[in-house]
Amino acid sequence: MLDIDRLIINFDKGLRTLFAPAPASARAPGADMPEAEMAQTSRTLSAAMMRVNHSGEICAQALYQGQAMTARDSAARQALEQAALEETEHLAWTERRIGELGGRKSVFNPLWYAGSFALGAAAGLLGDKWNLGFLAETERQVVKHLEGHLRRLPEEDRKSRAILEQMKDDEARHATSAVKYGAAELPLPARLAMRLSSKVMTKTAFWI
Repeated sequence: MLDIDRLIINFDKGLRTLFAPAPASARAPGADMPEAEMAQTSRTLSAAMMRVNHSGEICAQALYQGQAMTARDSAARQALEQAALEETEHLAWTERRIGELGGRKSVFNPLWYAGSFALGAAAGLLGDKWNLGFLAETERQVVKHLEGHLRRLPEEDRKSRAILEQMKDDEARHATSAVKYGAAELPLPARLAMRLSSKVMTKTAFWI
């Protein structure tokens, strides 16, 4: 049975993730760059893309918190908690960048969080090798998503580009770390289902 204290801690983390400004231990990549002059259409596009990435980080926080809560092995739990900690930086960077671009966060963030937390907790119950496999596959898909955003991002928006480049490097490292700790390769149907759910979130968050 899960420790009630752990449930309370995760509930508190969820509230902080959704409703409190995300803390950052260091300045965001590109923070020292001057703000580029952009046409309103380019600024709107950048803001929408950063909103998608912010919602993705909301999902990442929820996934890793759910997975860490049900992980059985201490090493697996530590890897998940470390990934969640580093994802907090990404959450702060994207949130701040949305504000700089005059955009807004997705109104569906609480829904993304709840669904991702439940999915993460379920993955953890399957066993640590599948739990870590889920982490590795999530990060691989995020890397591909970020590569696509970097291709679409307005060329003049160097500040957003610097953030996404650093995020891509961090996500790739998380995937490598999960494999090192014994991640199993997820079956194809699971990988396809993850891609489908990710597309639903990204297309919705781009507009709302």
